[in-house]
Amino acid sequence: MALTPAMQNEINRRRTFAIISHPDAGKTTLTEKFLLYGGAITLAGAVKGKKNSRHAVSDWMEIEKQRGISVTSSVMQFQYEGFCINILDTPGHQDFSEDTYRTLMAADSAVMVIDASKGVEAQTRKLFKVCVMRHIPIFTFINKMDREARNPYDLLDEIEYELGIKTYPMNWPIGCGRDFKGVYDREKKEILAFTLNGGQREVEATEASLDDASMQERLGEELYQTLRDDVELLDGAGSEFDLEQVQKGQLSPVFFGSALTNFGVEPFLESFLQLTSSPLPRQAEDGVVDPFDPGFSAFVFKIQANMNKAHRDRIAFMRICSGRFEKGMEVLHVQGGRKMKLSQPQQMMAQSREIIEEAYAGDIIGVFDPGIFSIGDTVCSPGMKVKFEGIPTFAPEFFCRVQQKDTMKRKQFVKGIAQIAQEGAIQIFHDVGSGLEEVIVGVVGTLQFDVFKYRMENEYNVEIRMENLPYQYIRWIDNADIDLKKLNLTSDTKKVQDMKDRYLLLFANEWSIRWAQEHNPTLELAEFSR
Repeated sequence: MALTPAMQNEINRRRTFAIISHPDAGKTTLTEKFLLYGGAITLAGAVKGKKNSRHAVSDWMEIEKQRGISVTSSVMQFQYEGFCINILDTPGHQDFSEDTYRTLMAADSAVMVIDASKGVEAQTRKLFKVCVMRHIPIFTFINKMDREARNPYDLLDEIEYELGIKTYPMNWPIGCGRDFKGVYDREKKEILAFTLNGGQREVEATEASLDDASMQERLGEELYQTLRDDVELLDGAGSEFDLEQVQKGQLSPVFFGSALTNFGVEPFLESFLQLTSSPLPRQAEDGVVDPFDPGFSAFVFKIQANMNKAHRDRIAFMRICSGRFEKGMEVLHVQGGRKMKLSQPQQMMAQSREIIEEAYAGDIIGVFDPGIFSIGDTVCSPGMKVKFEGIPTFAPEFFCRVQQKDTMKRKQFVKGIAQIAQEGAIQIFHDVGSGLEEVIVGVVGTLQFDVFKYRMENEYNVEIRMENLPYQYIRWIDNADIDLKKLNLTSDTKKVQDMKDRYLLLFANEWSIRWAQEHNPTLELAEFSR
């Protein structure tokens, strides 16, 4: 099938990006405001604790609503000024960072949200490194200017120093905290002075040039003069804007604003859409796949069970990399080596879904998963020969032994363990040669244990007993013909298998790892699964 002009236009207008930040920087609030401007929702739900009856649209899990945090990535699509936008809202908390890493694999660019009073924080650095590794263009939104904030020059210096990326302020804040009056758009050379309106969609904004006499009166003498000095300094001493460097991930356009009060959000969204590109080519094992290739191809980057408790379903999230998807079309599941039809293709608004007839490169779709998909799997048109590079599994750092309290619920226990493990958020291990009656759960962060326990009890109706284990490190055994019984290991090293029956070793400390390597010269250990 040839790519028609209509199909080419649909792909061209796609924008797919992830929103990343340290916890509490305002990432989910910014996502809500994007949806607000796109008309996808009519009232933004503030991300609050459980006393607030309204919760963020993108936080759909019950535990997210109760705790006021994001624990899983959400996918949302909406239309805005001719663009079709796919937003991937990621968890900010480091304990759920593996979900964020995988989600970034499906994005073409990233919006990095930074708290204006705190600057670059630990999780921001970590996520930024993943973006750099993938050469993802990064756009920075410095949020919460309606509160007391650090000097904007200091914030820019910190971003450049801490993250090693050049910055270019696209707009400039006028005051902060109670004195925050709006932003100066450097491209349009206009002041955007805002009036608070309770966070609704339409923000009363006044646009005027820097020389407008009414602006001096509105801003006050001190703020007005400070702005004039700042603009003169930025224009005279600042570097030139370079879109090519932005696209290579070497220069980050910076915007100032306040997501909660809508200051600067719509100008940011409009500039962002103009500066970002349509879907990018994707690296496959046999070369690069162009998004405008007429053949359909996609990869699975996320699996989520029980998005609808009433139906006990599993959804595989796929990033379309090329061509056009049509409902009912036959595709090849590359890893499974078989042809199939993707059942119930849907597009998402967090937990809400809509059955679709078609989708294009750049889109994120969800399909019903009967249990055959794994994270990183490729699906494509039967005539194509493509297999996308796999998504690495990160080594867990915390471990606990898990047992069911009620032996009569073994079936539900095994099902829950297996389904949650297939999502990739937790990893499941068991003693060599044993089944799943008793398992070891490994996670990247300890909050995952709370989520796991909550989901087992609420989604699978199984109460569990959890016992912390002393292991800190895990290594996969790469030797295919290894004899585990002959390995010379320390007494506190444990031999286990994962859900794919691969052999692993759990270590209590680094000294035990060195012992295993020194006393078993032929042993090949890997930090990541393949």
